[in-house]
Amino acid sequence: MSAVTAVPAAANAAALAHFAARLAFETDVSDVAADLAAGVPGIVVVDSRSLESWNQGHVQGAVHLPTAEIAARAAEAVPAGATVVTYCWGPGCNGATRAALEFARLGHPVKEMLGGFEYWVREGFPVETAHGVSRRPADPLTAPVSGAACAC
Repeated sequence: MSAVTAVPAAANAAALAHFAARLAFETDVSDVAADLAAGVPGIVVVDSRSLESWNQGHVQGAVHLPTAEIAARAAEAVPAGATVVTYCWGPGCNGATRAALEFARLGHPVKEMLGGFEYWVREGFPVETAHGVSRRPADPLTAPVSGAACAC
């Protein structure tokens, strides 16, 4: 008996709905980095972590808006109509999900950045601190070390 097919794959219509819905709710670090690098308008990346975490390093160009402050500060931090992309530490943290929920409650279009700050750093994208911007080499388990896009 197959462990993969013990529960059959979903019917095509259900699979289409499921995967389209996931892409409506989620984006990944490579797509966010590409849009930021290209200067695509109408996207605001929000770091929902604590000030201590933010100071340790954050996505270059992100806005710091801890989840507990979103309701009070979203209007000043996010232009009307902009798509918000939330992130927190990484896949083991649901802080970005909680932040996305807060933005959705306020009526903002929102997506969660899969992998969070951990995968942003592991894929070698720019990290900003008070000391400037730096990049680490890409982790070969998460991205091509050549710097080329994975093209997935």
